[in-house]
Amino acid sequence: MRASAPFRVGLTGGIASGKSAAAAAFARRGVPVIDTDQLAREVVEPGQPALAAVVAEFGANLLGQDGRLDRRRLRALVFADAARRRRLEAILHPAIRAALAARIASVTAPYVVIAIPLLVESGLGDSVERVLAVDCPPALQLARLTARDGETGTAAAAILAAQASREQRLAAADDVLDNTGTLAALDAQVGALHERYLALAAAPRG
Repeated sequence: MRASAPFRVGLTGGIASGKSAAAAAFARRGVPVIDTDQLAREVVEPGQPALAAVVAEFGANLLGQDGRLDRRRLRALVFADAARRRRLEAILHPAIRAALAARIASVTAPYVVIAIPLLVESGLGDSVERVLAVDCPPALQLARLTARDGETGTAAAAILAAQASREQRLAAADDVLDNTGTLAALDAQVGALHERYLALAAAPRG
């Protein structure tokens, strides 16, 4: 058993900014990475209370023939409707928080990276002790998004517009990874931060 909880680093960034590449670089160094997107999928698996609550709120037509949530259909339903999105978040966020707390409690490493794409928007910032933002210009995000997912320029721009702005993320960040260059350059930055986080994890915390 650990004498204390692991130091918690929240990894965030806009869509197509390079969060997955950064998370992989930490994982290669033996750092546990908890993906809150994965937790969000787990809490709406068949039989989970959050799935029943989503169906009760938004309708059984969101379920596929296999009884699983059609996440794409749900996203389309709430994407352009702020009130519906808030109702969905009121269901999902408590379930995700509980799952996150359980996952953190199982960590035995000095520190853990928690990937929270919508950290600024979701209010999950209080789950971490330090915020690390992966940053690149919005124009580069758009180019990567259209190349990666085949989104049209208009759809990609709408996705970016629905997220926190670059300025909001940078204002919330304690550390920033510049992902305008190569993967090797990103990895080198992660290496430096790894040493810093090990030192922070070893220091006394109030």
